[in-house]
Amino acid sequence: MNISVIGSGYVGLVTGACFAEFGNNVVCVDKDADRIEALESGRIPFFEPGLGGLVERVTKAGRLQFSTDLSKSIRESLVVFIAVGTPQSNDGSADLSFVLQVASSVAENLNGYKVVVTKSTVPAGTGRKIRRVIQENKTENHDFSVASNPEFLREGSAIEDFMRPNRVVIGAEDEASAAILKDLYRPLYLLETPIVVTDVVTAEVIKYASNAFLATKISYINEMADLCEAVGADVHIVARGMGLDQRIGSKFLHPGPGYGGSCFPKDTRAVSQLARDHGVDLRVVDAVIDSNTRRTESMLTKIATALDGNLEGRTIAMLGLTFKPNTDDLRESPAVAVLQGILASGSVVRVFDPQGMTQAFRDEVTDVQFCDNEYDAAAGAECLVVATEWNQFRGLDLERLQGQMSSPLIVDLRNVFDPETMRSSGFRYVGVGR
Repeated sequence: MNISVIGSGYVGLVTGACFAEFGNNVVCVDKDADRIEALESGRIPFFEPGLGGLVERVTKAGRLQFSTDLSKSIRESLVVFIAVGTPQSNDGSADLSFVLQVASSVAENLNGYKVVVTKSTVPAGTGRKIRRVIQENKTENHDFSVASNPEFLREGSAIEDFMRPNRVVIGAEDEASAAILKDLYRPLYLLETPIVVTDVVTAEVIKYASNAFLATKISYINEMADLCEAVGADVHIVARGMGLDQRIGSKFLHPGPGYGGSCFPKDTRAVSQLARDHGVDLRVVDAVIDSNTRRTESMLTKIATALDGNLEGRTIAMLGLTFKPNTDDLRESPAVAVLQGILASGSVVRVFDPQGMTQAFRDEVTDVQFCDNEYDAAAGAECLVVATEWNQFRGLDLERLQGQMSSPLIVDLRNVFDPETMRSSGFRYVGVGR
């Protein structure tokens, strides 16, 4: 099947490469000529484990191509996936301008029946807007279908999530488009992957409802961690006791400095604004947003308390910048928020992250000392803050680490280390909810 994926960012590139792996002919399109040139040269513009090898394999097989020619790609495709950005507007809602620009291009190049599918996270009712734009602007009288196929990709494990998903959600307005999209996912039938077929607006809501619920679990366990600290309980045992209940589940019950990234912050705010636009009060979601916003200050207080209440003039090492491990994504990272708070308090900060110390970030945050490795970051530090749970941080040489620091204090915002091991190794150790 001939597919075009409009937008070659994280979602678009992963989607295009995986559909090519399924045996389809895919063109990934982007208006950024430099990005397309990089992809044609085999350079992936962001870090995602396994993606580089997959792109190389399907490109060599001739099933994946890259282009800036949007019109040609639309004309030559049966299915057009829209995977462009939906940035946050000033009021918190999703900005659909890029999505509707693609819809206009589809209208101008509609030379036969096509299925136009949103992969981008979009608010309920976007499918109707896309249909209206195409219907009002199409230059030839051909039928088309609008569908929704939301992505549920976790950064750091996106390939696995696409190839072995918990479910596939297809929102279709007619049987023809539903059949075409189900056929695209036929390789998953051997895995008995559940395929949820519904109408377009319901599929759009499923995506927002899922992300808002996961954000709720994160904020909930963070607040339980605060309670555990106050009463002397261990949040990890609490989370395990909760998670073994199949009605609750163990995923996303890991306390820390809050959620971040490109999805949860933006999507919770967007669904909250969507609800207000329709006269609905999402009190739980609004409370989650507020709880997560307050989390940074809570983490800064924890660090300051460990340093006798004063951050000014202190030398602090920070391990981790990205919002989660196995990605280079700094968008709305709680680690970056904590870093900025420490800097604002007058501390000297030495930082190491395996992937997050991009040149763009170095240029933006010039008052940070970027280091070559964990031990370099710890040199002369009065406190070491673990802000992102990269696996390589778990196996640190504790004796070497202590030898680098001026004071053996660790504030572990991700509970990477075992408290008793750290204390028996001579560290003062502060975790979250323990």
